[in-house]
Amino acid sequence: MNVLLTPARIGAVEIKNRIVMPPMTTRTADAEGFVTDDSVAYYMARVRGGVGLITVEMASPEKCGRHRRHEVGIYDDRFLPGLTRLVGEIHRGGAKASIQLGHGGGHTRADICGETPIAPSAIAHPVYETTFETIVPQEMTKARIGETIGAHAAAAARAEKAGFDCVEIHAAHGYLISQFHAPFENRRSDEYGGSLENRARFGLEILRAVKAAVPDLGVIYRLSVEDFFPGGLTFDEGRQIAIWAAQSGADALHISAGHYRSLPSAQIVLPPMSFPDATFLDFAAAVKSKVAAPVIAVGRLGDPALAQDAVASGKADFIALGRTLVADPQWVEKVARGEPVRRCLACNTCINEMRGGARIGCVVNGAAGREALFADPRPPRGERIAVIGAGPAGLTYASLVADGNAVTVFEKAPRAGGAFNYAGKAPLFQEVATSEGSFRRYIDDLVAACAMKNVAFRFAADVTAAPEILAPFDRIVIATGAAYRCGLGPPVRWLLDRGLARAPGFSRLFASAALRDWFYYRARRGTAERFQALARPGQIVTVIGDAARAGKSKPAIASAFAAALSGKSSASSRPPSNTASSSP
Repeated sequence: MNVLLTPARIGAVEIKNRIVMPPMTTRTADAEGFVTDDSVAYYMARVRGGVGLITVEMASPEKCGRHRRHEVGIYDDRFLPGLTRLVGEIHRGGAKASIQLGHGGGHTRADICGETPIAPSAIAHPVYETTFETIVPQEMTKARIGETIGAHAAAAARAEKAGFDCVEIHAAHGYLISQFHAPFENRRSDEYGGSLENRARFGLEILRAVKAAVPDLGVIYRLSVEDFFPGGLTFDEGRQIAIWAAQSGADALHISAGHYRSLPSAQIVLPPMSFPDATFLDFAAAVKSKVAAPVIAVGRLGDPALAQDAVASGKADFIALGRTLVADPQWVEKVARGEPVRRCLACNTCINEMRGGARIGCVVNGAAGREALFADPRPPRGERIAVIGAGPAGLTYASLVADGNAVTVFEKAPRAGGAFNYAGKAPLFQEVATSEGSFRRYIDDLVAACAMKNVAFRFAADVTAAPEILAPFDRIVIATGAAYRCGLGPPVRWLLDRGLARAPGFSRLFASAALRDWFYYRARRGTAERFQALARPGQIVTVIGDAARAGKSKPAIASAFAAALSGKSSASSRPPSNTASSSP
């Protein structure tokens, strides 16, 4: 029996398995913070995928703590109807529901929250929310500290009224409680500053107030145990706060690390692909050895075998999967069935675009943040489908339509992957340093998922040299990607294969946003036209990805989702009975 699929408790709440969806801002709420149909659709996709505990994204207990636009609200009773509806849906789907009470503190701005931001001390805070600004928040008086503690308790009571099973207190990643923990941000000389005991006091008082307000709910304390910057919380200090939190009544400890001031980069809060798997697992294990409360581990734990071992070996009791569940909402169900999962690349596009103002999305999951659009999927049925091209778009399409159809993938190269075979050789993908292994693992599991669904593969197959092999198919899906103009393809591949793109001079060149956009768009062209001419009368032709128009990976893979699940594609046509296919 896979231990990940066994039940466990957080306080009085029994969770059906060990998988927790942690809070991630989605921007699916409306401008005021009310739950929308899109909010419900987003969370329900993960509920249907088998997640045991769904944690609704960070919601501030006070208006002045709202850190993002379109952030879910819980600071007023007027948000209760939407929250109640969301919890009801989660429960009907068979999962338990939690919500994170997270106060931005000095990490917000008046133009976002509508009020003057507050913090332990009036020091400069860099705040990026669509635009970058530096603000100086108002230092909290003792009376104001008391108000904020009371607001957390009131928000927890509101969560209980809405039907939530748990609440999570956010003491991580540079938000208000975390700001009290860090000496650099906490310059106070009263009982809330100075010694570790004093710096931990605010968060622990919130914990005790919340426990008193909602004794029947599971109360989770999410803590950064290491801030990774001078003047931040150190691990020895973080572990001690975790111990105190358990002694103060936390029903579970959610152990993370990182801070918006982390060095060399704040990216460590969500470790990108250049970081190792299980980035923070040793921190969780070190805390677990000191406490009786269950420990939730987080950070690059999307490999099913790794997640299972983390629990089986006693390093953690629960596994939190954030970006992993954005990439594959069906992760739990697939693990239960022994199927390959859709791997998260750890490219952080979901987070980086969200910080820039976009709704949450995903490079490898074109439905993420748009679940309502695919609520009534209409994939083809009973067709013989030829997919030309085994890059990420072609493999995605094949995996999505394999059930109910006979699918064959034709690939000119000897292996799958297409442009992703080179993406990891460049210094950057999206905005993070690359790791070839991340792309290889994603492609390998996508191929395995297709094969498990009886998709046939024909490698080293040039359909332009033998177009007759396409004759038996009802539908031809062109996923041949883009080609470089002016003969640039061979020298670009040569440079990448030899690792020269990572050399100091070239890496700076490839880091240029203008040059990268030129390589993605103007330097390449779609390849669909020459393959459309191979279609015979009566065959449906569907064009997806870069084959229609050169661009980036996210829209290319999104077009595969649209074509497979809604019948929409970059180009789709059925040639007349007496003509060959042509560009639409």
